[in-house]
Amino acid sequence: MRVNLITQACTPSASGKGAIPLSLTIKPACGLPGDYQYLTDSNALMRLLRQTDLPAAVILRFEGNMFHQPTAKLLGVELSDRLLTDVGYFID
Repeated sequence: MRVNLITQACTPSASGKGAIPLSLTIKPACGLPGDYQYLTDSNALMRLLRQTDLPAAVILRFEGNMFHQPTAKLLGVELSDRLLTDVGYFID
């Protein structure tokens, strides 16, 4: 399923190192309802993204945005049903 991922840091990271707690919003990229909020941290999210077919450069840029911006967006990401189920976003 193609989704948009939007992160919001729960606490700011001064150093840009180590895991930061995040609120992750998963939205269907097609515009249909189905937003899902997921509490995680930056390390867990990076592990999840490395299981996708996203290029490493895109993942690294997104990771940098998470540490240096209040919100970071990754649009149109293809996530498998298994990954979505693992984070609690159940597919009908």
